[in-house]
Amino acid sequence: VSVGDRVFFDTDSAAIDAAARDTLTRQAAWLAANPAVTVTIEGHADERGTRDYNLALGARRAQSARDFLLTQGVPASRLRTVSYGKERPVALGSDAGSWAQNRRAVTVVAGAPLS
Repeated sequence: VSVGDRVFFDTDSAAIDAAARDTLTRQAAWLAANPAVTVTIEGHADERGTRDYNLALGARRAQSARDFLLTQGVPASRLRTVSYGKERPVALGSDAGSWAQNRRAVTVVAGAPLS
């Protein structure tokens, strides 16, 4: 999704903030213009916390992004969620800047159904 593929979260939060709302609104518009496309929303967490806790947090983050897209009219059948917890960091440091980059939900175009 070229309109911004990721949204970020505060520590220990799955709340959608104003910046995330803007990005997700653009994603919803792009999805409306491309009705054959399905997406997977990946939820991620930073390295702090247990594996199980971060998998659950990542799931809540992906679900929050999905729920927002649903409110924008994107059909549920086009949205899949998955959590990677802390298993797939984009930033490898153990500092506030790295953690902030890793607290995210990423929308990945999964493809279009064959006709």
